[in-house]
Amino acid sequence: MKAKEGVLDHLNGILRAELTAVHQYLLHAAMSGNWGYERLQHRFRELAAEEVEHSSQLIDHILYLEGTPEVGEVDDVSRGASVDALFEADLRFELHDVDALRKAIAHCAKVMDFTTRHKLEDMVKDSEEHVDWFETQLRAIDQVGVERYLTEQIKK
Repeated sequence: MKAKEGVLDHLNGILRAELTAVHQYLLHAAMSGNWGYERLQHRFRELAAEEVEHSSQLIDHILYLEGTPEVGEVDDVSRGASVDALFEADLRFELHDVDALRKAIAHCAKVMDFTTRHKLEDMVKDSEEHVDWFETQLRAIDQVGVERYLTEQIKK
């Protein structure tokens, strides 16, 4: 099936973000593990796995639309010197991802590509859940303090 105008551009942009997220979450998992925070390491690995699944779905759909998945580059991966810095970077990343997904959904509705729109709507739900999780973690840190928060992250 041939893609409608502009859809492949949106899909490849989202694919690049999803691939970047895989790298970012794997890095954050490794950093958390290195710092001794096993629970956070596990959670970041789960997030990376979700992003791999999103990437795979996007690649399949781009191919279905007779496009070429652009997998050769990723954006800069955020690093941080502390857990809360990682959370803040990841929250910014997910908010940007939600915005890109919403724009792509609106474009798909405009060009009447309802199959792609539906796939992106499923993805935006996951991204909004990620936003909520990062906001919740940052709120917990504000409420109980970073030291108390981190003591709960040592063991899974």
